[in-house]
Amino acid sequence: MSRVGPGLRPAPSADMLATYGQTVLIQISGPADLLRRTRGMYYGWWLAVLGAVIMALGTVPFFQGMPVWNPVIRARLGWTKDQLVWAFALTRVEGGLLGPLEGFLIDRLGARRMVLVGCLILGGGFILFSQVRELWQLYLVFIMMSLGAALGTWLPMMTVMNSWFIRKRTLAMSIVQEGFAVGGVVVPPLMAWSIGGTAVEDPERYGWRATAAAIGLIIAALAFPISRLVRDRPEDLGLVPDGVPPEPRRPEGPQVGTPTGGEMDYTWRQAVGTKAFWFISMGHGASSIVIVTIMVHLGLMLDDRGFSLGAIGLVVSTYTGLNAVFVLVGGYVGSRVPVRYALFGFSALQSGAVAVLLVAGDDALLVFLFAVLLGIGFGGRNPLSSAIRGTYFGRKDYATITGLGMVIMNVFLFTAPVVAGYISYDTAFAGVAVVCLLGSGLFLFLGDPQPPPAPRIPVRRPGV
Repeated sequence: MSRVGPGLRPAPSADMLATYGQTVLIQISGPADLLRRTRGMYYGWWLAVLGAVIMALGTVPFFQGMPVWNPVIRARLGWTKDQLVWAFALTRVEGGLLGPLEGFLIDRLGARRMVLVGCLILGGGFILFSQVRELWQLYLVFIMMSLGAALGTWLPMMTVMNSWFIRKRTLAMSIVQEGFAVGGVVVPPLMAWSIGGTAVEDPERYGWRATAAAIGLIIAALAFPISRLVRDRPEDLGLVPDGVPPEPRRPEGPQVGTPTGGEMDYTWRQAVGTKAFWFISMGHGASSIVIVTIMVHLGLMLDDRGFSLGAIGLVVSTYTGLNAVFVLVGGYVGSRVPVRYALFGFSALQSGAVAVLLVAGDDALLVFLFAVLLGIGFGGRNPLSSAIRGTYFGRKDYATITGLGMVIMNVFLFTAPVVAGYISYDTAFAGVAVVCLLGSGLFLFLGDPQPPPAPRIPVRRPGV
């Protein structure tokens, strides 16, 4: 048996790598070693579950919690919806300006380090959020929390899944997104219960400040032990993507991966020169404005329509509960039909959900129908939006390519909630529905994934 690496550890044999789910017993210290040695379990699936925990811990209280935070802050601190909208809008400015840098850091320094750094920043942001008393403080803290969430949650764990899986990439990413979905069922109602009431005259249970501080302390305390479990690439453990060597893939038939069966690793420079990069980025932005506008304005809209804080939390938990189911459905569908078609279909369903919300008024049944349709559309779209960049551009520069795409995407995510804060909700949400439908139509024009262009080999002339 050959010996490799600075520690001269035994290299895994070809037979060991060829067995599905077989864990290669190289020496790895720390808690990951126990999980990695679990019989019959490919460590990539453990990472998918870990990613779900990170998503529930890091993204849900911030993003999914906005329909709860916003009406409470408006009532307790006296700020208008326009002022609150800018708090979220500034997080999109951060994402647009720093997205490429965040992606570059994840690709170069590794997702494991970024999960630690990001969760510490996010936890500290929540603790500072609990002490906010001036509007400028709210804006600064929201930028800080957005930076922490970007560095420590979605992008690093999507990068990890993109490295650990090729053929089962969409399914693995859907498991990670389950954390956002399942967490969204539990956390917003729990936050609403912990806070108490919306208005100043309503009795508080623990209050929004104590709730925010507790969330921050939990995230910061778990940052180190969780990050220790993250492994950036299967090759770091002597494994291969999906747990088995790649097999030749037939060119015909709907596939989510590359048409040749090999992984197409674009550099970020090659990716930005393709039509696919621009269509994916614009389509992703257009289809995402539904959920970001809902997160910022739904609580305020329903509060204006006379719904209680508990009812608002229940609406949020309804669409996130269905999101939890259809995240897996989207992962399954994306592995059976071309990802661009599935992505358009689920995005179009989001537009239909917004149309129902427009006509719902104070009708609770229609509001919950909106929540059902949104949960199906958003849930199915979510893993596909993450997987499609790996499908078209491979593993090499996934985080950098995604970060560059965030510059374009965040133009949509910045504009929609801000505009909705200055015009009527009917006009704003009608525009959101139309932009989502038309923009996601760009996915239909992507075509099949293509390999990157072959590098040019300079031809030397005789005598030169």
